[in-house]
Amino acid sequence: MSKKILIADDEESIRNSIAYALKREHFIVETAIDGEDALAKTNIFKPDVIVLDVMMPKLDGYGVCRELNNRKGIGILLLTAKSDIIDKILGLEMGADDYLSKPFDIRELIARIKALARRMERESTPSANDAPSILGAVEVYTSSRKVLVDQQPIELTPKEFDLLALLIAHPNRVYTREELLELVWGMDYLGETRTIDIHIQRLRKKIEPHQALLQTVYGIGYKAEHLS
Repeated sequence: MSKKILIADDEESIRNSIAYALKREHFIVETAIDGEDALAKTNIFKPDVIVLDVMMPKLDGYGVCRELNNRKGIGILLLTAKSDIIDKILGLEMGADDYLSKPFDIRELIARIKALARRMERESTPSANDAPSILGAVEVYTSSRKVLVDQQPIELTPKEFDLLALLIAHPNRVYTREELLELVWGMDYLGETRTIDIHIQRLRKKIEPHQALLQTVYGIGYKAEHLS
């Protein structure tokens, strides 16, 4: 079945050029002219991937990411005209899965959309065996993307889940921030390791009172460890 892509950008020429290229690749395409339109179309169209411009009227791309924070099965690729590293980090922190700076090569954009669509399909495909990774009071079910803390479910963003799942599945394994960026985000976000620190902080709050499971290895990165 063809994947569905929603393009949200207030510039008509950009919307049309991306839509044309994607249709040639046999994607099903819908467009939105601003952030509010993108949210409305998401509920109706139910896309696999949203290509989301950051600077839009009514509601910007960051706002859309916030509104879709607990989405399941939808990948978000941000388009930004800003080159500032802080703007890119902000997008990742808001739950975006990838980003591309304008101006961009349409071939690279299509390649990233295809990769993101494949990843979302893998993550949403149920498995007959969903045995959890367990560390202390935290249980992570990879196939169903469910996390229990003290046997109670908690809500995580897609990236929070992926980060926690990786660490819990490999207890005592120390990961550098660069490794976590590459493994969880699927790309090398060189120099943007601050987003890892922020995601770890958020995870610690969400798994309270067991935040000590996520240990900082000073000068290196992080590991998951059960402290008895």
